[in-house]
Amino acid sequence: MGVVREVFTTFLRLGSTSFGGPIAHLAYFRRTFVEERRWLDEASYARIVAFCSVLPGPTSSQVGMLIGLTRGGPVGAFLAWLGFTAPSAIAMTAFAAALGGAERHTVPPWFAGLLAGLFAAAAAVVAQAVIGLAGSLCTDLPTKIVAVAALFVTLALRPYPGLQWASIALGALAGALLLHAPGLRADALPIRVPRRVAIVAGCVFVVLVAATALPKTPAVAFLATLIRAGSLVFGGGHVVLPLLQSMVHDGLITSQNFFAGYGAVQAMPGPLNTFSAFLGYANLSPLHGIAGALVAIVLIFLPSFALIFAIAPVWNRVAGEPRAAGAVRGANAAVVGLLGAVLYDPVLLSLGTSAVRITIAVAAFAAIVAWRVAPWIVVVAAALLGAALGA
Repeated sequence: MGVVREVFTTFLRLGSTSFGGPIAHLAYFRRTFVEERRWLDEASYARIVAFCSVLPGPTSSQVGMLIGLTRGGPVGAFLAWLGFTAPSAIAMTAFAAALGGAERHTVPPWFAGLLAGLFAAAAAVVAQAVIGLAGSLCTDLPTKIVAVAALFVTLALRPYPGLQWASIALGALAGALLLHAPGLRADALPIRVPRRVAIVAGCVFVVLVAATALPKTPAVAFLATLIRAGSLVFGGGHVVLPLLQSMVHDGLITSQNFFAGYGAVQAMPGPLNTFSAFLGYANLSPLHGIAGALVAIVLIFLPSFALIFAIAPVWNRVAGEPRAAGAVRGANAAVVGLLGAVLYDPVLLSLGTSAVRITIAVAAFAAIVAWRVAPWIVVVAAALLGAALGA
């Protein structure tokens, strides 16, 4: 009991203090679990990170869950996820409740300006994410070509918001055919998943993905969007934005509220996928409020967690295949193009001609990229500035 309590309290502290997105989270994890607590050695931690990095889903949350598994078994895995996720999820649900309460009354100019400031900050954060991902994932001419192609495919699919995942699928196919990377080695993981558990987890993943093809109603559209975002996006974090954005096209939330929530989550510690709690509470489907937030936060994580347990037993065989490594390279490059398309439409287009919004967005981008100010500080400052100026 003491071990699982230690797992929960440690991840709760990390979930309350880990700002900066997935890459920063992995650095926090390494310092906490390799250097300070010595739950893992350097090699074991690296193998977990490598494994999670080539699977779709929120990488840092996946890594945290597997660390909890190695320390406290299945209960430790659940408590690691719960501790790391709960602080931000609760805060985002509270923000959605406050936003909904404000909309039921006359919205004062400062509140509208605050939302505009959050939107401008979100534009800066997405732009910085595109540049950062392009620098790390598009390192040669073939991957750059895949990224540009994915950008145009995504823009062409704008009338069909449920098909953004096709850009990633096509990128993975192109990578498997053209981007062989034989250097990826299949090292053994410091966990063992029984065959029966792997089969059940694989079935859960397949059922969840199949559910996205059900006849479209507002509730099904809401659930399908969360499942697609949780099962088809590599890296998590900012990359999840394009798939979740289909809720705007489906009329489940306004563009302004969507990006206000996306801006707010940048100021939160823990995983960015807790943006789903905001959407779960604020969406206009029959499943909303507290119940919607709870369902959303579970559904956006469940597919990728099931996939981990399904794939782990065959990791050594699959990860070492050159075509599998190439598919991962292609999918990652396509993610850059996908996010670039969203940066153009709707993020930049939605800034419109408002001089105040554009100025806040440019200043926020400069603060993040040139002056290395933490994104959460920039988001808070942009929101306050927007409220003061009535942007």
